Amino acid sequence: MQHFPPTVLAQAVKANRHNNINKEPVSGRVKESCQGMGDPRVFPQHFYSGRNIPKLKHSLQTVVWRNVVLMGLLHLGAVYALSLVPRAQLLTLLWVYFYFLMTTLGVTAGAHRLWSHRSYKAKLPLRIFLAAANSMAFQNDIYEWSRDHRVHHKYSETDADPHNALRGFFFSHIGWLLVRKHQDVIEKGSKLDLTDLLEDPVVRFQRKYYKISVVLMCFVLPAVVPWYLWGESLWNAYFLASILRYAVSLNVIWLINSAAHMYGRRPYDKTISPRENTFATVGAIGEGYHNYHHTFPFDYSASELGLKFNPTTWFIDFMSWLGLVTDRKRVPKEVVEARKEKTGDGSG
Repeated sequence: MQHFPPTVLAQAVKANRHNNINKEPVSGRVKESCQGMGDPRVFPQHFYSGRNIPKLKHSLQTVVWRNVVLMGLLHLGAVYALSLVPRAQLLTLLWVYFYFLMTTLGVTAGAHRLWSHRSYKAKLPLRIFLAAANSMAFQNDIYEWSRDHRVHHKYSETDADPHNALRGFFFSHIGWLLVRKHQDVIEKGSKLDLTDLLEDPVVRFQRKYYKISVVLMCFVLPAVVPWYLWGESLWNAYFLASILRYAVSLNVIWLINSAAHMYGRRPYDKTISPRENTFATVGAIGEGYHNYHHTFPFDYSASELGLKFNPTTWFIDFMSWLGLVTDRKRVPKEVVEARKEKTGDGSG
């Protein structure tokens, strides 16, 4: 497990304070010092703390009515699926929860901590599993998800942030998916160096066959298994394991963009919007320690280690024990404590 020297982190944080959020990353000297922290094309972008956020100039964004209709139907189907719960077999309900956990790991351990932040390294079998799980989640392919997430960190709470929380809970939760992307998101995203993603054959394969993988992994497989293996009705299996599971997994991840940017404590950096949100932590299996994550985005645990509910970190640690994960990146405890003392809100 990698720990970064406090002097290197201090350099980076200091440099950040002298860079406006919309400027290029920190100086070459600091960038060179950060080589051990992961891909230098990715890591420096995350130093921006959100200070001096420019005034927002929202332009009208075209509503994508297809998305509005599909999201409406999905959530209506999920509400209907709740009425089927009492009639479903216990094995089916257990399968739904198990498939939900795999689905969420495809985003949290996969697209987020592995591919977006390069906070650890995964061997081929694990990358294949996480790519398949990411297709279960149906939240855009790994390449697109990671690109938008890197833009979110570099330009957080500006018009270049895909789900800018300053535009309100609804927009940051689901509204951003119901309109065309803001031009700033497209422009800034096109300038990021994403060659590290395209160099991964797993990412390229999933992107090439994304549509068919989503049909199979998000909708067909979860419904067929309980129907074929223990005789659940195909109707119950589809609405519970496919529709309800998908809708719930979407909303718990969306809570990170909305609730975790609005409600909760800021023990690490009170000058930025992201918060420590317990509800989002439980729903998104460990992703709700968001003030910590935006302060130290390269940390594979996305939270301080200790007695914390973080199933995604437990999964990565278990994969490390199996030999499928290496180079887990961590922030030294003394650096975390110093940051809390200097910029925290005193709640932690």
